[in-house]
Amino acid sequence: MIAILVLGGMFVVATVLPINIGILALVASFLVGTFVFGLDEKEIFEGFPVSLFITVVGVTYLFSVAKLNGTIDLLVQGGIRLVRGRAILVPWVLFVVAATLTALGTFTPAAVALLVPVGMSFAFAYRISPLMIGMMVICGAHAGAFSPMAVSGALVYGIVVKSGLTISHATLFFASLGFNLLLAAGTYALLRRRGEESFVEHPDDAATGGAAGSAGGAPEPSGGGVATAVKPQAVAVAWRQRATLAALVVLVVGALAFHLQIGFLALAAGAVLALFDRENLGRAVEGISWPTILLVAGMVTYVGVLEHSGTIDWVAHGAVGLGAPLLVALVLCVIVGVTSAFASSTAILTATIPMAIPLLLTDSLPAVGVIAAMAISTTIVDVSPFSTNGALVLANARGVDRTRFYRQVISYTCVIVALGPIAAWAVLVLPGSF
Repeated sequence: MIAILVLGGMFVVATVLPINIGILALVASFLVGTFVFGLDEKEIFEGFPVSLFITVVGVTYLFSVAKLNGTIDLLVQGGIRLVRGRAILVPWVLFVVAATLTALGTFTPAAVALLVPVGMSFAFAYRISPLMIGMMVICGAHAGAFSPMAVSGALVYGIVVKSGLTISHATLFFASLGFNLLLAAGTYALLRRRGEESFVEHPDDAATGGAAGSAGGAPEPSGGGVATAVKPQAVAVAWRQRATLAALVVLVVGALAFHLQIGFLALAAGAVLALFDRENLGRAVEGISWPTILLVAGMVTYVGVLEHSGTIDWVAHGAVGLGAPLLVALVLCVIVGVTSAFASSTAILTATIPMAIPLLLTDSLPAVGVIAAMAISTTIVDVSPFSTNGALVLANARGVDRTRFYRQVISYTCVIVALGPIAAWAVLVLPGSF
């Protein structure tokens, strides 16, 4: 209970005072881990997200290099040509591409890491809400995440089959696809006219060629802050940009076909490209989003302490002991949603779905509905800035007030965490119990 209260206290302090919550979380990891749970240093550091750290550093470094040499502007223009100048359709293009990638087997964070930097540069250039762009990329990645070929889909199906239950691949996939499609549509409807108010004059972006005009002459937004139609301009492609595009192709092939760690690939590609651009070699490191990395690393480390100490299991088992099947299913959805906002969705799915198996074996609830609701509840909250997906959105946003944008992402996350699991339970579990 002390650990949970400390977690709540960190949010209060970080909201009231201008201090990175990651610093508070790292301090809390040491104090709570050492003096409350009696953990040693090795046990405390087990929760440090090494893979996430490398991913965010690598991706933001590579795209910092790409931004400095003009490749990002080139990609933005390509997006404009793809939708024939209708910039506001780009969020849906990103949604479809993300869903396709994950449905074909791309790990969700890898798909988000590939698409978010381009999407955020596009949002900055054409004054489209970066929150909308980022969240729709994540929704798209989740929409395809439970296909039979997807990592998460195969994981969930494997766990259920081992328990002796049978669920439909198609039902699990289309439940997630439909839920995330509706969430994306709602996000689009609410945020599509709030683009211009998201941006501020940002010297870092101006210094690296990130002004709207650098992407080919973006017009003044119309219709409530959205550039609905723009005229793509021909852009000369320099050899550095060709090399960067080739590096991005290698990055995609390495991550998707060979399942190599995308952060290491991005670091290697960024380093090679930077060596051929001596003028901007030092400035590329400045594009790494260190505040975001500190924030995420601290929070995930603290949640790792909670997991290692058994606090997460204690809360989950307490929920199962409530008795009433419908109430247990609802509480499980809420718990996995809240927990997954701070921890690995894959780990949460692996740990919590087996807890629901005894309940499902009683045939008191629809098995596929409960599993789908838990799977959706676990993944849709990955918009959180403390997860890989949300962290990539926060790290790659351009031309925004960082503190304000962080609060916007947190507000969006709170809405999803508060309503998403309940909605998944109401749609997928409740009707089948009657």
